[in-house]
Amino acid sequence: MCCSVGFARSLGLALLPLALCCILANLLLLFPMGEITYIQQGRLASYIWYFGGLGGGGLLMLIPAVVFITLGKCSCCWNESLMMCGSVLAAVVGLVGSGYCFVISGFTLVQGPQCFTQLGWSYPFADQGGRYLLQPETWSQCLQPVHIVEWNVTLLCVLLGLAVLEFIICLLQLGNGLVNAVCRPCCYKQEYSLNA
Repeated sequence: MCCSVGFARSLGLALLPLALCCILANLLLLFPMGEITYIQQGRLASYIWYFGGLGGGGLLMLIPAVVFITLGKCSCCWNESLMMCGSVLAAVVGLVGSGYCFVISGFTLVQGPQCFTQLGWSYPFADQGGRYLLQPETWSQCLQPVHIVEWNVTLLCVLLGLAVLEFIICLLQLGNGLVNAVCRPCCYKQEYSLNA
């Protein structure tokens, strides 16, 4: 068993808590301040329903995490190059999932929350292109749910950060897997020719 497999396993172990945190952050977005009334009334930001953290950064990220962790467990089934090719495919799935989480979280952050203002239920920050993020004094125009802007901004920033970390981890494994899938057979051929 080579060190590249151990490296992949450690990357998989790092992905697991990140994926679980993405799932948790997305679930918290569905229940502002822990209340279920807003989800029942359909008063959540539209992009929250795309489940960037739950689907992309969470459940989809479990695929590469499990593949990376289980690399080399079945030594009778795969040779090392095929095993690394499988990890490359899993890394690509992870890149897609983390990218999806990042994009959806970014769109949701730019759009701002749906909240009750003096004019009724609306998206008061939707036409600002995210400038409201730099103007916390405007956040008080959202009367209900209380502190919804802070709630969404915090959780969406967490999702953005987690997505970046997941992307970096999957990119590392993509490089690790490609180098080992391509270079490993060449190295073994040279060893055999030297020993012959």
